[in-house]
Amino acid sequence: MGLVRRALLALLAAVLVAPPLAAAAPPPGQPGSPEYLAHDLKNIADAYGRQTGQQLADPDYLPSLIFEANKVSLNQLADQVANLTRPAITPGNLVPGWNAGNPLRAGWNGTRGIEIPVSWENRYGALIRGHVFAPKPGARDPYTGRTLSSGRLPGVVITTGSVQGSERMYFWLAQDLAERGYTVLTYDVQGQGTSGTFPHEGPVNGLPFCNPFAEPRDLEQFGCPGVPFQQPANFVHGTTDALDFFTSDANPLRGKLDPSRIGIAGHSLGAAAVSYVQGADPRVKAVVALDKLDASGDLGVEGVTPRVPALAVQSEYGFTVAPYWLNGGSSLVPTPTSPLERPDPRREQKTGFDAWRAKGVDTMLIVPRASTHLDYTDLPLVLPASRYGQALTSVYAQAWFDRHLRGDTTAERRLLATRHTYLEPQGNGAWAPIVLDRDALLSTYFCSGYDFRTAGGGRARDLDPGRVGGC
Repeated sequence: MGLVRRALLALLAAVLVAPPLAAAAPPPGQPGSPEYLAHDLKNIADAYGRQTGQQLADPDYLPSLIFEANKVSLNQLADQVANLTRPAITPGNLVPGWNAGNPLRAGWNGTRGIEIPVSWENRYGALIRGHVFAPKPGARDPYTGRTLSSGRLPGVVITTGSVQGSERMYFWLAQDLAERGYTVLTYDVQGQGTSGTFPHEGPVNGLPFCNPFAEPRDLEQFGCPGVPFQQPANFVHGTTDALDFFTSDANPLRGKLDPSRIGIAGHSLGAAAVSYVQGADPRVKAVVALDKLDASGDLGVEGVTPRVPALAVQSEYGFTVAPYWLNGGSSLVPTPTSPLERPDPRREQKTGFDAWRAKGVDTMLIVPRASTHLDYTDLPLVLPASRYGQALTSVYAQAWFDRHLRGDTTAERRLLATRHTYLEPQGNGAWAPIVLDRDALLSTYFCSGYDFRTAGGGRARDLDPGRVGGC
């Protein structure tokens, strides 16, 4: 009992006195010791850093959220009333605030870049809604001050996560890329956000039609195409259909897009989808997968072939946060382990990173410290997310696409740097720089890593930049 009491006191002390951002290092002591347990509780507390260190700490956040949530909800309601035969029966369309995204980003459109709503019909006739983004004419890179190209620009398509992830939750990445010289498309897959729930394959195309007794096709698990939303086909076919729209004349920003330089990014089941599509669609030249790059089929998409350079950003925790001894197996499907054993440090390398390396395809894996599966979505106040995981993700995604879509050799330095500057929204139209210390922000439990060709013809390789050990 004395050992338990000392451990609990150590845990409490860690939460009360630990600084908000300490340099990353492997947990001290042995698993099960008071020192190790204190480190673990501090990590758990930091997995709520976006809420405690930003959303609840910023007095402007809640008023901005209320205003933005009401504006978005009213716009969505008006659009739904105008399109009664295209119902989107989703939380994103019906629950106020679900699609608000980060309200501190309000005012981006027209000041830092261009944002245009778009829509198209997918292969099943369902109405898909999204947005395209681009830099303003004559804009300068907000980091370097250089005037952005006035010619054709590289493009990126972003596919959301499942479980009712919506496109506005990923505006952070779209906007960050656009203001640095990319055209970007975000969209809601069929049955999520503001996209239509039902296919339109009946005798009257204007009306929803679903035959639940039809034979399933291809990746579909059910006879009614796209229904329910939680099936791999919506994300794999959704990504391909989005690429079709993005490269077509229906895209209002098509004249700015260089179709020979296209990348794709996705989160969760969207990450599994882009892992597959990069190997099957020759239009794709680079991929960024946000929890997780997947070559195993564990997320429901089989037949992944590593083909293009892939950046994986993966998390320590899934939808919930638990002690280290409950985080065996996978962050998305955790299993209990012994409290006397450390987590497998190579857990995140085994999903897709190892497969890309085995094929000799350039790859990089970043595991942000205290990160959760929700780091990559902008959700207000609820569900855990680390304070800096999203910022670190954006820095690496920008550099990865710069290197592999632009051929920018200076991006290598950013990929290998230990300190980064990121422009973070502050609300009221203001953005301010923050400094990200890589070594303080990488996981202390799970190995990051990289293995890619350099512009000089050599290879940059390090399977444990965070010095976790055992990689």
